[in-house]
Amino acid sequence: MDQVLAILLAGGAGERLYPLTRHTAKPAVRFGGIYRIIDFTLSNCINSDVRRIFILTQYKALELTRHLREGWDIFSGELGEFIEVIPPMKRIHDDWYLGTADAVYQNIESIIDEKPDQTLILSGDHIYKMNYQEMLDWHRKNKADVTIATLQISPDQADRFGVAQIDPDYRIRGFEEKPKHGSPARSVFNPDMISASMGVYVFETPVLLDALRRDAENPHSEHDFGKDVLPYCIQKHRVIAYDFRDLNDKTARYWRDVGTIDSYYEANMDLVSVTPEFNLYDQKWPIRTHMVQQPPAKFVFAQEGRRMGVALDSIVCNGCIVSGGRVVRSILSPGVRINSYCEVESSILMSNVKVGRYSRIRRAIIDSNAEIPENSVIGYDLDQDRANGYTVTESGIVVVPSQASAVTV
Repeated sequence: MDQVLAILLAGGAGERLYPLTRHTAKPAVRFGGIYRIIDFTLSNCINSDVRRIFILTQYKALELTRHLREGWDIFSGELGEFIEVIPPMKRIHDDWYLGTADAVYQNIESIIDEKPDQTLILSGDHIYKMNYQEMLDWHRKNKADVTIATLQISPDQADRFGVAQIDPDYRIRGFEEKPKHGSPARSVFNPDMISASMGVYVFETPVLLDALRRDAENPHSEHDFGKDVLPYCIQKHRVIAYDFRDLNDKTARYWRDVGTIDSYYEANMDLVSVTPEFNLYDQKWPIRTHMVQQPPAKFVFAQEGRRMGVALDSIVCNGCIVSGGRVVRSILSPGVRINSYCEVESSILMSNVKVGRYSRIRRAIIDSNAEIPENSVIGYDLDQDRANGYTVTESGIVVVPSQASAVTV
């Protein structure tokens, strides 16, 4: 993999994840207790032996940069390995990153300096397991200029994705964006399914550089890979589809875009199922992160009646103390404290949340460092939650921001 450079796009504002992105970039938002969203793509890189990585940051990147510095300093410069965090530097023009393609274009000199044969473009906000080496092998075998990873999905989900139109020789002729009709183009890999773009691309580097320069010169472009660069490449170059092979070892292929509060919540809840859809415990494809030094989790009080420290069907991270409370089907991130007589159900508690006695929380996300007063009720009366200033999604998930105070009853 010496001749491959990965460019990981991690500069998005994550507006649909607000208020979780109020103070940090979307790729730095916690997921599954101990992880950050970006850890899944980075783990795919390491497990695929892709060890030259640019990470392009922009929006509120301090926490993300610290996480990368403290948790991903595992490369050998002597062997040519690196993770290079690159903020906008206005080297090409006087604007910040104007889109995904412009972010890469503004770092075109850095790409040229590395002299990669192929450049791998990745997103920092998806949850999946994928061996990029297999995709690169497919790219080379098919003598492609560009390869786009595609995911098989049911035709009834076509209106949520860009559906690839693929010839029998795997060449992509175009995309139909979120088709509403009942007959989207079927997948060449499985005629019962359709193929949707995953946002993972392999470019022959000269093809990428040419496409980026042409895009930068186009005053009408939105400077986006999906909207501008790839349509140009499909017309001018050999663009091949790669059928995603899931390394998650489950029946259904697992790929999640956690770009909204509801999708983020559901993906986290996948982890606490009795048989999780996404496997965190596979030692053959480990997910790495920065492990904060914390004491072991502790469960206090085992008295009859309501005062019992217990967690069922849950993920409980280091540093947590469940002191006489009950936690069911939830995720407790590092340093959470649940006090006596509390009930926490189907919820995600970020790091260092403290929940006061007699509180009840259901179907909620509590952001880091929030202190929930005694007798608080969250997730039971959504109108009251809205009146308290909390975010309530269409599906009824309540988001309590950090340093918030809940209403007591």
